[in-house]
Amino acid sequence: MGEQRCITSSFLALVLLLLLQLINGEDPYRFFTWNVSYGDIYPLGVKQQGILINGQFPGPLIESVTNDNLVINVFNSLDEPFLLSWNGVMQRRNSWQDGVFGTNCPIPPGQNFTYNLQVKDQIGSFFYFPSLAFHKAAGGYGGIKIASRSVIPVPFAPPAGDYTILAGDWFKQNHTDLKAILDNGNDLPFPDGILINGRGSDGFTFTVDQGKTYRFRVSNVGLTTSINFRIQGHKLILVEVEGTHSLQNTYDSIDIHLGQSYSVLVTADQPPKDYYIVVSTRRNLTASGPRPNPQGSYHYGLINTTRTIRLVNSAPVINGKQRYAVNSVSFIPPDTPLKLADYFKISGVFSLGSIQDSPTGGDHLQTAVMPADFRGYVEVVFENPEDTVQSWHVDGHHFFVVGMDGGQWSTASRTGYNLRDTISRVTVQVYPKSWTAVYMPLDNVGMWNVRSENWARQYLGQQFYHRVYSPANSWRDEAPIPNNVLLCGRAVGHHQP
Repeated sequence: MGEQRCITSSFLALVLLLLLQLINGEDPYRFFTWNVSYGDIYPLGVKQQGILINGQFPGPLIESVTNDNLVINVFNSLDEPFLLSWNGVMQRRNSWQDGVFGTNCPIPPGQNFTYNLQVKDQIGSFFYFPSLAFHKAAGGYGGIKIASRSVIPVPFAPPAGDYTILAGDWFKQNHTDLKAILDNGNDLPFPDGILINGRGSDGFTFTVDQGKTYRFRVSNVGLTTSINFRIQGHKLILVEVEGTHSLQNTYDSIDIHLGQSYSVLVTADQPPKDYYIVVSTRRNLTASGPRPNPQGSYHYGLINTTRTIRLVNSAPVINGKQRYAVNSVSFIPPDTPLKLADYFKISGVFSLGSIQDSPTGGDHLQTAVMPADFRGYVEVVFENPEDTVQSWHVDGHHFFVVGMDGGQWSTASRTGYNLRDTISRVTVQVYPKSWTAVYMPLDNVGMWNVRSENWARQYLGQQFYHRVYSPANSWRDEAPIPNNVLLCGRAVGHHQP
C-alpha cells in the first residue's frame, strides 16, 4: 500500500504541475540528460581522442520551438573541467547560462551542472560547442534547431525534410597537441581536411525524393577556416540567416564563415543519381559576397546611435609569443568568472574600461571588459588591417549589418550605409584590409563575450567582454543568480542572498 500511495502522490504532483503550467501560461519544457566523455573517433581515417556527448560525435541535435525552456543536465566524465556554450542563443536576461568562462565556472570532472535556457522569441539554426581549453578541436559540438510556433506563418512551404549539416575544418592532431602548439607561441598548421557531421569525404549521405524540396541548415563549426557550401547540380535558395528569414535569393554556392549558420532550400529537380555535397575551404577572400535582406525588420536605420565603437584586430608578439588582440589588448582569462566577480563585488578580478572604444596602441595582456549601458544603441565598426578574413560573434545580442567595404573606415563611410533593409544576425565576417559596420541594440543585461570565431585567435586573446548594465537592479531586466550556480576562484565561500 505504501508503494501505491507513493505512486499516486507522484502522479498527483505531476498533474498539479501540468495544471499550474497551463494556468500560468508557462512555455513548454524540454529535458535533456547528457554525458560528456572521451572516445575514439576516426573522422579522417586516423584514430583520435574525441569528445562525445551520449556516445555521439557530433552530439545530439536539440530540436525546440520558439520560447521553449531547455533544461540540459550535463555530466562531465572527462578528466578536466568542461563547459558548453550556445552559439546564437540570446539568453534573454540570463548571461548566467551562457557557458563561457567569463560567466560560468567550469563543470569539474565527475560532476554535473544543469543549464536552464529559454529560446525566447527566437527561431532558426544555431549550434552548441565546448568553450574551454581548445576542446572544440575534439568535437563536443551539435546542432540547435528552433522552429516557429504553429500560429506564426513561415515565408515558404513546409519542406519534405529538414537536415542539419555541421561542417568545418579538422586536424588529425588531438586537441591537447594543438593547444600545446598555441601555448608555446606558435601558429597552428594547415587543417588536414573538412568534416561534414563528423565524417570526412564520402562519409555522410542524405536521401531525397525527386521533385521534393528540402531544408539544409548549415553551420561552420570549424576552428580556422571559412568554407564554401554547394550541392552539385542544384541551386540554393537562402531562406534564413542566424534566426532571421531572409529575402529568398538563389545561389550556386554560399560562403559560410567561422561560427555562421544559414538555411537553404534545395529542390531535387535533377535526374535521379548521386550528387555530391561539396564543402571546400575558402581563402584570399575579398569584400564581396551575399548580403541577404530580411523578410522584414523594425526601422533600425531611423534610431540614433548613442555611441561608436571601433574594434581593430591585430596579431602582436607579446613576451616573445604569438598573441592576438583587439584595440591592442590581448585577453587573458581571469581566475574567477567575470559575472560572479561582478555580482559578488569581488575586487581585483577585472577593471571596467580596460579596453577602449577605439585603437590605442601599445599591445599588452589584460582581462578586458568594456562598459555598456542597457538600452543603448551602438555603432560598432570591425576593422581588419590584416591579410586574412575575420569572423566576429557577439553573445547575447543580434545586430544589423549596415555596411562593409575595403580600405579604411571613416565617418564619411556612413554615407554608404544600408539603413533600410539589411540583415540581422549574430556573427559577421570582415574581409582582409576591410571593415564591417553594424548597429547593435544593447537590449540584454549581463556580461557578454565578444570574440573572434577563429578559435586559435580567440584562444590567444582576440576577445573581450562587454558588461551591459542596468542601474535598476530589477528581475525585469535580469534573471536572478541561479540556485545551482557553481562557484570557483575567488567566488568560493560567497553565498547568494
